[in-house]
Amino acid sequence: MSSANIETVNTTADKAKLAASVLLVLGAVAAFYLLGQQGVIAQWAALIACLVFAVIIFLYSTPGQQFVAFGRDAWREVQKVVWPTRKEATQMTAYVFGFVVIMAIFLWFTDKTLEWVFYDLILGWKK
Repeated sequence: MSSANIETVNTTADKAKLAASVLLVLGAVAAFYLLGQQGVIAQWAALIACLVFAVIIFLYSTPGQQFVAFGRDAWREVQKVVWPTRKEATQMTAYVFGFVVIMAIFLWFTDKTLEWVFYDLILGWKK
């Protein structure tokens, strides 16, 4: 049995930051609905302000910094991808459509052949 590398939030400060972020998100949703009488601008301002503060607090926590590092690594990997040219993409799309058409014709022919064998030859239903 292999031991999985599980990362947990260990420090009290990180737990407090994550709890504050969650509470700010919940507060943002609550403020949006509770400020319905104040007008749309107040609703959206409270929602956006609370969400921005929640994201800022999350990014200053260890899991937030790990998330940012993961995003940077993922972006570096995406930049290493060799994307096909327009001509290559068009050719591959044409190959896929051609294969689909050939398979559709094959399956239709197989279906009609089996229908003829079972209903006409064996059962004699279609005369």
